[in-house]
Amino acid sequence: MFSEVKFPVPWGHVAAKAWGPPEGHPVLCLHGWLDNANTFDRLIPLLPRDCRYVAMDFSGHGLSSHRPAGSPYHFLDYVSDVRRVAAALRWRRFTLMGHSMGGSVAGMDTEAWLKSKRLAIDRLLSLEAKQQAPKARSPEAALQRLLEANRHLTAEGGAILLQRGATETPTGLVYNRDMRVRTQNREYLTVEQCVKLLQKIKDRVLIILAQDGLLVPHKLESRNQFVKSLREAFEHTLKEDVQLVEVPGSHFVHLNEPEVVSGIISNFLTAQNTRARL
Repeated sequence: MFSEVKFPVPWGHVAAKAWGPPEGHPVLCLHGWLDNANTFDRLIPLLPRDCRYVAMDFSGHGLSSHRPAGSPYHFLDYVSDVRRVAAALRWRRFTLMGHSMGGSVAGMDTEAWLKSKRLAIDRLLSLEAKQQAPKARSPEAALQRLLEANRHLTAEGGAILLQRGATETPTGLVYNRDMRVRTQNREYLTVEQCVKLLQKIKDRVLIILAQDGLLVPHKLESRNQFVKSLREAFEHTLKEDVQLVEVPGSHFVHLNEPEVVSGIISNFLTAQNTRARL
């Protein structure tokens, strides 16, 4: 069972879900772009029970408050969300578990993102100029729209995300996410940049790569070459501190088929927890 948690922030609150004993090894779970904390609903029950898992909704997602009018969503804002939640929990050392954008936030080298993002601001102004009331949809239409936008998501997974990602109104379901999150800059890194960022992390890292995920182009030859180059670079440069595992499945393998990754993550958490006690 989980409990709902809210962390006060200047513009409202950051919502989260918590599992496990409060004194357990702390694990902060970060969801993907336009998703929410429910993305971990089927995975966390399969992981070690002696850990304390907190899955947060980033600002503008799930049940968290939207940022004030006129404020864009920069990537660093999500790093700030993480630091605020960690401070509220009084966690000084903890494990980060991220999916998709959440994984990028977890490995963020903030110095590389300090320049102003003019494109994001331009997108924000354009969106505000044509701002419309949120569209209400029937439950079936809301789910169908979500599945159309996420080819990797199953109907069951989509229904789980909608439980937290939409609010029922008299005219139908309205998505909770703040549409301004679409104005954020999404950067794409080369293999060399990935390695340099990971070199700055002074702890163990587990990367799970879905064979049919979004990290690489969907042409088989390109995907295999990217994965090969990435693995070779990690093994040569980062040695045993970074573990890269490729698994069958799609971008939402953790939600669609959590048993595919639960054992891998459990072994990593168990080893991490043991190491922390030494």
